[in-house]
Amino acid sequence: MAQTDILLTKEPAPQTVPACQLPRKLYDVARNTGAHTSSGLATSGFRTAKYLLDEWFQNCYARYHQAFADRDQSERQRHESQQLAAETEALAQRTQQDSTRKVGGRLQDTHGWKSELQRQVEELVSETEQLLAQKQRLERALDATAGPFSIVTDNLQCRDRRQHPDLVRDCVEIELLKEAELIRNIQELLKRTIMQAVSQIRLNREHKETCETDWSDKVEAYNIDEACCRYSSQSTDVQFYPHSATFEESASTPETWAKFTQEHLYRAERERLASVNLRNLIDCILQDTSEDLRLQCDAVNLAFGRRCEELEDARHKLEHHLRKTLREITDQEHNVAALKQAIKDKEAPLKVAQTRLYQRSHRPNVELCRDAAQFRLVSEVEELNLSLAALKEKLLEAEQSLRNLEDTRMSLEKDIAVKTNSLFIDRHKCMAHRAHYPTVLQLAGYQ
Repeated sequence: MAQTDILLTKEPAPQTVPACQLPRKLYDVARNTGAHTSSGLATSGFRTAKYLLDEWFQNCYARYHQAFADRDQSERQRHESQQLAAETEALAQRTQQDSTRKVGGRLQDTHGWKSELQRQVEELVSETEQLLAQKQRLERALDATAGPFSIVTDNLQCRDRRQHPDLVRDCVEIELLKEAELIRNIQELLKRTIMQAVSQIRLNREHKETCETDWSDKVEAYNIDEACCRYSSQSTDVQFYPHSATFEESASTPETWAKFTQEHLYRAERERLASVNLRNLIDCILQDTSEDLRLQCDAVNLAFGRRCEELEDARHKLEHHLRKTLREITDQEHNVAALKQAIKDKEAPLKVAQTRLYQRSHRPNVELCRDAAQFRLVSEVEELNLSLAALKEKLLEAEQSLRNLEDTRMSLEKDIAVKTNSLFIDRHKCMAHRAHYPTVLQLAGYQ
């Protein structure tokens, strides 16, 4: 059967010259001119001639053979399908049972690790609470050292207000400086220990959170696997998840899964033991520091007692000398008054003698004679002048002695006042303030 050619046209390709209309092309159409053909033109792509009788029978036989072959093939496929369905059903049941057993075993492993994690979390929580209590003891002990430090600082400042010559570096000041240094060292130690406790508490909580996260993941996984164990072919809440059978790239292996939890448990146990050791260390530190502070406090109090006794004894001796000095001052004042009166008593005889000499100097002419009376009057004046000079010199010595006694009196009174002030500072200021020193329980952080 002949077919006519079909002309397929396309968009003209771009040209460099303007496109123009081409002349129409003529085609020859084939015609049915055979002996057994129909007349007229044939439609393009279809057979227009009639089939032969042999072709009709051949077509029928082909249809019969094709139907028989298809039925035979279908029956064979039905038997194979039934057999395959039975086999796959049995295989699916066996596979599902095995998977259920595997998931059940996984549940036991997960439950075991979950229990270990839960136990470790509870131990960490308990240990952290105990360490927090120790940290509070440290903070209370640190706060309790503020009182002794304030006391010793106030004692040193008060003793700096002592007056000379009592402003000395005595045994009390040495013990107070030791106490101040001891308190500062203890405060630094307590601060470092508090920071160490805070760091340990943070590590405990971090590992607790890590274990809790792992425990939470295992609880979730346990619930998921438990739900998976309850699934069966009769479950109504199952559906298709086509891509669920692919392995995740980040999925762990049983070995890495177990090692992951083992590492968490090992690190948590290590931090718990470190926390226990730190608590024991804190107990020792608080006990030693409180005892050291109380021993140094007793040493300072003993030094204060001895120093107050020394000051009291020195003041008594100074008061005794002051009383004697006051009596001597009184006697010397009487002596000065007597000397002044003696000097005053010599003034009248001197006036008489000098007046006589003056009057006799007015004797006329030869009467101005150096007679015995004249010599005696001159010697009398000289004797009186010598007596007055001696009395005045003695008066000066007595007055100087009196001034020295007054200076001594003032010095003794000032020294007594200084000793009284020192006693007041040491006994009524410092020792009274030290009566408020914290107890051992307070220094150990129990109160």
